[in-house]
Amino acid sequence: MIAIVDYDAGNVRSVEKAMEHLGAEATLTRDADIIRSADHVIVPGVGAFEDAMGRLDRYGLTEVIREVAKSGKPIMGICLGLQLFFEGSEESENDVEGLNLLPGRLKRFPDTTGYKIPQIGWNALHIKTGTKLFEGVDDGTFVYFVHSYYLEATDENDVAATAEYMIPFDAAVEHENIFATQFHPEKSGDPGLRILKNFISI
Repeated sequence: MIAIVDYDAGNVRSVEKAMEHLGAEATLTRDADIIRSADHVIVPGVGAFEDAMGRLDRYGLTEVIREVAKSGKPIMGICLGLQLFFEGSEESENDVEGLNLLPGRLKRFPDTTGYKIPQIGWNALHIKTGTKLFEGVDDGTFVYFVHSYYLEATDENDVAATAEYMIPFDAAVEHENIFATQFHPEKSGDPGLRILKNFISI
């Protein structure tokens, strides 16, 4: 069973529908016991970093997610979920700490002539060879992004794919049982479904 963490951060229904399309048993929940007992855990989300961490704390989910990550169980962050997996973000005015599952921080795209912030739309991935998450996905595949802040991972060995929008940035990570994508695989057509299938097959 796949637990999709529901913390009022939006976009959870599209992830749930993608799981249904793949024939996977998925439950949208904020019940700590269900999350702990799941075979896989997905943390989706759109919105602001600081607000999202506040909701995770309010629902008692912060330590549950950290516990799952430490347990070795496959866990995946999507969009805002990826951002929350790291140490912190420039978006947080109060320097709120993230889940700290992996080292790195989120930075705001620089104001650049000819580019709009946020990045909204399709962009190509540069995929590192040998990753579990991108097995069967071609380098240069286009996926769907919506974000104003980008990941700068501390350890380049954690980076599974990069993309470029004004500047190169880390678009996906893979570290042991921890996976995350800045883009939305559930909105990225067949390649996105393949990525989700790869994750739930781990």
